[in-house]
Amino acid sequence: MKRKWYLVLLIAAAFALGVACGDDDENEADEAGVGAECSTADDCKQFCADEDEDGECDEPSEEVQCLNFKGGYCGIPNCMADEDCPNGSGCVAHDDGNNYCFRFCVDKAECNANRSADNEANCSSNVDYVNGAKGSKACVPPSS
Repeated sequence: MKRKWYLVLLIAAAFALGVACGDDDENEADEAGVGAECSTADDCKQFCADEDEDGECDEPSEEVQCLNFKGGYCGIPNCMADEDCPNGSGCVAHDDGNNYCFRFCVDKAECNANRSADNEANCSSNVDYVNGAKGSKACVPPSS
């Protein structure tokens, strides 16, 4: 009987530790606001391109811009590969002839947490990735 309670306590402790240490699904793309509605680049957050041992930002990124889509779209233009994008986003070859870092998504709600109803983005599997993220969906902003 003691063994059963020990096992239950061990499982409960492992679960509690997983919750306490688990990530809250926030990634660099979310931290940078990739996919958010914007009017100017100042509306877009930046992510840290390089942190030191203490977690301090040694090199903030200046790449996140307010892209020219309906309602604006915080993203990174002119990427050449997924590695040019914050974690949680990929380099998409857009139908306007340019490459952009767009946020990955599973459903439309993820794309519109930081967008108004008038400027909703779509979670689309019909995107062409420059490389690396085949099969993933991306938040595609509405055209201007």
